[in-house]
This record gives sequence, C-alpha cells and structure tokens, in this order.
Amino acid sequence: MVGGPISDCMLVYPGSRWQALLPCLLLLIASVLKLYKCAGGWTPLISNKYQWLQIDLGERTEITAVATQGGYGSSDWVTSYLLMFSDSGRNWKQYRQEESIWAFSGNTNADTVVTYNLQHSIKARFLRFVPLDWNRNGRIGMRIEVYGCVYRSDVADFDGKSFLLYRFNPKSTTALKDIISLQFKTIQRDGILLHREGQNGDHITLVLFNGKLSLLINIGDAKIYSADAQVNITLGSLLDDQHWHSVLIEHFNNQVNFTVDKHTHHFHAKGEFNYLDLDYELSFGGIPVPGKSGLLPWKNFHGCFENLYYNGVNIIDLAKRHKPQINIMGNISFTCSEPPIIPVTFLNPNSYLALPGTSGHDEISISFQFRTWNNEGLLLSSKLYQTSGGLLMYLSDGKVKLSLYKPGKTQSDISAGAELHNGQWHSVSLSAKRNRVSLVVDNESTSSSHASIPIQIFSGDTYYFGGCPSNANSSECKNPIGGFLGCMKLISIDNKAVDLISVQQNSMGNFSDLQIDLCGIIDRCLPNYCEHGGECSQSWNSFYCSCANTGYMGATCHYSIYEQSCEAYKHRGNTSGFYYIDSDGSGPLGPFLVYCNMTDTTWTVIQHNNTELTRVKSANRENPHTVFFKYAANLEQLQATINHAEHCEQELAYHCKKSRLSNKRDGIPFSWWVGKINETQTYWGGSRPDVQKCACGIQGSCIDSHHDCNCDADRNEWTNDTGLLSYKDHLPVTELFITDTNRPNSEAAYKLGPLLCQGDREFWNAASFNTEASYLHFPTFHGELSADVSFFFKTTASSGVFLENLGIKDFIRIELHSPTEVTFSFDVGNGPNEITVQSPASLNDNQWHYVKAERNIKEASLQVDQLPQRTHTASSDGHIRLQLNSQLFVGGTASRQKGFLGCIRSLQLNGGALDLEERAKVTPGVKPGCPGHCSSYGNLCHNGGKCKEKYNGFSCDCTFSAYTGPFCKKGKHELDLCIFRSWLFSCVQLSGILQHGEELQFSRCVFPSGYDAEQRSNHFCLSNDADPKLTPLCKLLL
Repeated sequence: MVGGPISDCMLVYPGSRWQALLPCLLLLIASVLKLYKCAGGWTPLISNKYQWLQIDLGERTEITAVATQGGYGSSDWVTSYLLMFSDSGRNWKQYRQEESIWAFSGNTNADTVVTYNLQHSIKARFLRFVPLDWNRNGRIGMRIEVYGCVYRSDVADFDGKSFLLYRFNPKSTTALKDIISLQFKTIQRDGILLHREGQNGDHITLVLFNGKLSLLINIGDAKIYSADAQVNITLGSLLDDQHWHSVLIEHFNNQVNFTVDKHTHHFHAKGEFNYLDLDYELSFGGIPVPGKSGLLPWKNFHGCFENLYYNGVNIIDLAKRHKPQINIMGNISFTCSEPPIIPVTFLNPNSYLALPGTSGHDEISISFQFRTWNNEGLLLSSKLYQTSGGLLMYLSDGKVKLSLYKPGKTQSDISAGAELHNGQWHSVSLSAKRNRVSLVVDNESTSSSHASIPIQIFSGDTYYFGGCPSNANSSECKNPIGGFLGCMKLISIDNKAVDLISVQQNSMGNFSDLQIDLCGIIDRCLPNYCEHGGECSQSWNSFYCSCANTGYMGATCHYSIYEQSCEAYKHRGNTSGFYYIDSDGSGPLGPFLVYCNMTDTTWTVIQHNNTELTRVKSANRENPHTVFFKYAANLEQLQATINHAEHCEQELAYHCKKSRLSNKRDGIPFSWWVGKINETQTYWGGSRPDVQKCACGIQGSCIDSHHDCNCDADRNEWTNDTGLLSYKDHLPVTELFITDTNRPNSEAAYKLGPLLCQGDREFWNAASFNTEASYLHFPTFHGELSADVSFFFKTTASSGVFLENLGIKDFIRIELHSPTEVTFSFDVGNGPNEITVQSPASLNDNQWHYVKAERNIKEASLQVDQLPQRTHTASSDGHIRLQLNSQLFVGGTASRQKGFLGCIRSLQLNGGALDLEERAKVTPGVKPGCPGHCSSYGNLCHNGGKCKEKYNGFSCDCTFSAYTGPFCKKGKHELDLCIFRSWLFSCVQLSGILQHGEELQFSRCVFPSGYDAEQRSNHFCLSNDADPKLTPLCKLLL
C-alpha cells in the first residue's frame, strides 16, 4: 500500500486564514512523507482558544499516529492541542492518551516534527485539532500529518422496533463455549442488545440500562432461589453518548469474561452454570415475543451495531445477504444514521451561554436537557421585562429549583426532581404565563411543580444558561449559587429549537468557555480507584472515596488504620487485649480480630469455632467423623500472619479408648488432619512432619514401647496423645478425620486449641549502613496507581537518601534532607513534585523515627513520627501512573551519592516487607540488624522496670519492680488471657482477694450483644502463673 494525498480533503477553520498546501495533510498508510519538505501551514487570522483545524478523510479511517510541525519559516507553532474525532462532523469526542490525559504536547519551534503513536487507534472520518496554547511571540501555526488506513466494517441500524434473529446449527443445546463481539452506538439509555433463552427458563441477556451494560444469566425458574442460579454483571457508564463502544463476551465452561471498552470482569460461576439449557437461536436488538424467560418488557435497541460476530460468524453480513439463518424483524438498514443533536459542554465556573429572547411577551417557554455530576449550579438566569426582577433556575441538592423575584414582592420558589446529578440526561421544561408557572422534570407528573405567583411575568431579551458573564451586573444576570459544570442539549426557547452551530459561528447569541458540538462528561468512578471496598462518588472535576467501615484511610482508602501485627501494637505501648490486625497492610487482605497477649514475648491468639473437648463414637472408614475448623480469619489472612511470625504453634489433643491413630499393618492411618496447604498429615502434636510419630514417640515415653503413640496401644482405658504442632507450613489445622471408634468400647475425644503465633520477624528486620557508598538493591517497585512506603530509621548523620527508584522520566525518592527535614519527591510524568516535613527537634539523634509516604492518583502525603501529615493534591488532568524500571535502591542512590549512614528497619512497600537482613548479609558496607533499641523504647518500661536489649527488639525486666507484665504496669496476679471457645470477646479488669489476702486482678468476660446463655457457658480463663485457684474465680463471675 502507498501513502498519498487525502482525496477531496476538507478543512474547516472558523474565522481563520490558511497558508496551507493539501499535500502536507496526508493519510500515510505505509510510507512516510516528511513534514519538513512541505511549506506553508495553517494559521488563523485570530489566535485564540476558539480556533481549530478540521480534516475530512472522506471515509471512516483507522488512525494510528499524528504528527505536527509549526508554520514554515515563521514563529508560529502550537505548544499543546486537543485531538477530536467524529463519524459525521457532529457530536465530537476528545481523544485521551491515558485515563486523564487530554492534551497533546505540541512543538517548541517551527521546524521539528513531533509524532505521537496513538495508544489506541481512532476509527473516524473527521479529525479536529484544537490549539490550547501556542508561541506567544508568534501565532497559532500548524502543519499536520495523519497516519492510518481505511477502515471497513459491517453496520446495522435498528429503529427501536426491529431485531435480528439468528438460528445456528442445533448439534448441541448446551452452551459450553460462546464468543460474542460487537460495537454499538446509541443515544438511548435503555435497550436489549442480545438475548438467548431455553425451554426451562435458562437465558443469557445483554441489556443497556441507564447507560450501563448488564449481563444477565439465569439458570432456570426451578432454581431461581439458588445463589449460583443468577448472575448480574454490570460494566460501562455513559454509553448513551452516540459514540462507538466495544463489547466482548467469552463463555468457556463456567468461566465468563465480560469486556466493555477497556474494562473486563472475570467471573467464575459454580455448579450448574456448566449446563445452561439454551435453544439454538439468538436475537440481537430485541426479544422475540412471547419470550419464554418471563423477563420484564425491556425496550428494543435503538441505534447501530458494527462488526457483530457470534463464534466467528459475521451476523450483519449474513443479514445483508439475506441468508436463511437470519430473520430480519422490522426495519433494519445497513448504514448508521446520525441524529442531528448538538450538545454543549460548560467547562468551568466561567462558562456561560447567552441566547436572545423575545422581550415583553406575557408567556415564557423554555426547555432543554442536561447531564452533570454536580449537585448544584446555575441552569438559567434572565431579567424580566421592564423590571429589576428576574427568574433563576438552578440545581440545589440534586433538585431543579426555580425562583421568581421582584423588589417589593414575595419571592416565589418551586422545585422538581431528585438525584439529578447522577450523570444521566434529564429534561427540564419551564412554562410561565402571566402569574402561572409550571416546572416539569423528565416529563413525569411526579417530578413536576405548578404554582400561582404574586407577580406578572413578561419575558426579557436575554437568557443566560450555565452562568453569567464576568462583566454582567447582577440585575442583568444573577448567579448566587455558582456556575453549572456539565452538558446541555436540545435547548428550545419559545418552542423554537436553538441552532447551536449558529452560536458557534457567532451568528447569534454569545458564549464563553464552552465546547460546542460535544459533551465532555466522563465517569471518574470508572474504573473505581477507591480501594478495599471504598465507595466512589464524583463531581465534574474529581472523584471522592468514602472509607467508612472499610478499615482503611486516605484519599483512595489505600492505607490500613490497623497495625500489621501484635508486635507493632506492643511497641506503641499497648497492653494485652483484642485488636484488629491487617497482616499485609495496604495489600488486598482485610483486617481481622485477634487477641494480643503482651508478655515478654508477644503472642497473637487466633480463635476458631470448635475449641471444646468433643467425644466421638461410631466412626469408621466408610463413615468417618469429619470436623471443619473455621477461624476468625480466612486462610490467606492466616498465612500472612504465620509468615510474619517468628514461631507458631497449635495444641492438638486426642483422647482415646480403644481408638488408634496410625496403622502399621496396611499403612492407612485411622485418623489424620489437614492443614492450610490442603494435604493430609499423619504426624501428631509434639512430633515433626518427617518423623510421623506422636510426642511420646519422640520422647520415648509411650505406654507401649512397641508403638509411637499412646493411642496405638489400643487399650480399653482412657489415654491421650497431646502436643504442639509447630511446623508453620502446615498450620493451622483446618480439618480432622477420625475413623476408629466403631468397635465395642471404642471411643475418642479431641480438642484443638487456638492458633498461637509469636513475634513479628518483619517488624525488627533491619540493616545498618556503614558507608555513604553502600546500599541495598531490590527489584523494581511496582506502585503504578497507589504506592506507600513506610519504615523506621535512626542516624547521627545530617542527611542521606533512604530509598530511590527511577524510571525513564518518573521517579520516587525519600531522603533526610537536613537534620530536621524529611523530603518525599516524585514525578509521574507531570513534572517533579516535593513534599517536606519539618521537625521541631533533630531527627539525627540516634533514636528510631517513623516515616510513611504515600502517593496515589488523588494526592501524595508524607508523615514523620506523630508530626502533622503534609499533603500534595494531584492535578485532575495529567499522567496518573508511576512507571519505574530501575532497581530499587535502599540506603543510597544509583549514582552512589548522598548515601545514608545509620539504620533502616521494617521497610514496607505497599504492605509487603523487604528482607533487609538477608540482602545485607551479602552486601559490602551493610550489616544485618541494628543494636540500640532501648535508647528509643526504654521509656515504655514503667515502675522501676529496666530495659533489656534483644537482637529483635527489647524487653522490660520487672525483677526489682512491684509490677509485672510487658511494661511492668500490672499487678503480680493479674490474669492475662481470657479466651472464649467459640467467639472473641472483650475483657475488663476488676479487683479481688485471694485466700491469703493477696490482691488479685482478674478478667470478667463481657459478651457481645445477642450472645445467648448457652454460649456464655463455653469459656475458660488462663493466668500468667497458671495458678489453679484462679480458674474457679473467673467462672464465678459469669
């Protein structure tokens, strides 16, 4: 293929002149004609923000790149511009490079060619280049090249009453594999796109509802109450914009991939979804009547389909050739009609549209449609004829309100509608005659208001829509609420439609800061950047995340409000109690409730639903007794907690009378348990996985030396095999199987304790940097949309870089800038930004200090210790992805300059810890660990307790104190742990007296609301000194 001039190229340039040659405006398919070979260019007579260059490519074209250059031999060039496209030369759409990048960077001189390969191609006939900024020492000047090729497609136009019915080969009526792809465009918010159903009520339907696409799957009326029987997946937004949107549905067995434009939902259905009983016909654009599925009467689709394929079959091509597999129901044409509707966008608070009215009439009739995300803004303002009064129509709290005012008269206010800031198109109709006013929203009687007013109404000569001119006086145009940000269309005054193209060409009316012939609304909650279940809401310029009840905080609900472990709570000075922990911080796992037992070492206690001693009879291999243990956390949360811990254990007790565990005869065990990796385990408490024994077998103390477990002696008397399971890769116990209690006098009982985990090896994971040239390096940090970094440091140096990660242009860096300043700097493509926290005290005091930095698409923040957090708000229009590609440097930089001298500990990136100690072991100039914790945490030891250094942290020595506990704050006999067998509960401290007159503090169990009496009885309490006298006291309190 060869490139050449655009045939019959049409350029549109309002109020401008062009010094251009058509050969410069080329559609290049294979070869490239260099722009700098062309002279001339386009330069409008007036350089302002209302100029554009429009190109008609003659037919729909797939455009893959554009290039620009300034005016030949001049000082005229454009430094930034918008690129718009359209199929018809009306209803334009702006091209976006990324989620929020609208503008293209242009030229810096008249000669250099700047080329953009489009991230996703444009399929359109018309292009429009809109200059945003230009060389202020010259004028607007452009030479343009466009690269691409002719785009061919099959199109069908549905009139809202028609549909296609496709019958395919009925070899199988079970839908195990289906692939459906299409593009569509419409201005209607509702309509059926496709439907397939079966005899028993099974059906798959794709429906457009309120501008969103819903994929509805139902497995039969008989199964309607099954949780797996119905699926409703919704994607997309604002799809009623008369622009092309792509849809792909892939159904393989019970896996469904549903894609609308660039957004995909992967759905894995369960059970009977494999066996959808569907007929061998498929309808597009509507549902045959009568339908067997009993669906609500959805509207037929009104709009266009393009490239409609079912399992590789071109449906529209079959229809065009009138093939027998296709029935055309109603009127369907094979070209796409374009409705003559011209929207207008109010871009900012200074936007307004002034339209002429007929002055002095005793009747006012105005109607229009609008869509917005803002719940308030001026819709219409007009001064009444020969009076200082006027009328105001505005949005307030999502309602349309109308105020009519006149000096000396009571102001008349009426309102209609509700929740009108939902992004949907809403119609408004105002009619007033003499002293009677009517306001109707969405043509619904329930959303209308009528009133008689105490003033006579006569129309003025100008109507201001959306706002007021900056130079208008308040009597001419009144705006007490702020400008409207959104779109309007179908504006009618005195029952005559307003020609907005004439307004655009300055033939009538006046305007400022408008985009005419496009609606620039976008859904900022699609995709939803609110993390961890945060609820997204939006205005015209931004989105907001509600983090209520999520357990997370920040602009995008990214950062957890809870610590990652009990160890972290302890070193904030917290004592034993119930706490939520979030094992992976800002990662995908949610928080869950544990009991933190703060002793010399910290224990995390995780309960399950079956801690009672349970007896078992009549179980055999054909009918085993099976127990499933459900924990207060899911398996992913448990695994993260276990991985954090230095040690974990769980006590498993098996009491037996003629009930064996192992079976040496045929090797098939009589009882076994299952851990988190879902593998059968046949070793028991006190043993190891490779030994396959019980505790007595390891200790050589079994009651029968011929066996490795007490229960395997098979005696007709009670004995037990009890011990701790401590192999972390197998914990926790999730299932238990017992089979040998079916013989005479055979019986067993089991009891599984809570999962206990000790310490947090990541909290104290540290490295010491001994030279300025030393550093640790790790793989690239990936935090494109959300990135958080937290760590502790201590140093005596005055400055140094904590960490750095670079990209081609992007970077992040955190450094000690001076003895009192920590700086977080970054660039995501919009230019460097810097946040600094200044401390009133020196940070190089050889004490541990905490740093937390976060960057997301809304804002960046930096916090040091408990000092106020500093925040930088991100631009709503710019690059949003942090793209890094170098190694992550810790304690230094790639240039080996400004290295850090001191210690860094507990370095977390997006909730994941970096193992500084392991990397430090093999890195010159860096040592694992960091001594001197008591200098920072010694003040946590109270009442004469002495701080003792440990490799991983510290402890308080209470030997010479009248108190005990992790911080020497407890009475000597205070109970430390009260565990409920079924559920966790809170404890309050009370005082009591032992027999010998010693003071005692013990725990009284306080139960959640709704806790019944039977559940209250299932508890036990443990004390620090295991004094058996204390347990009855705890029970007496209930």
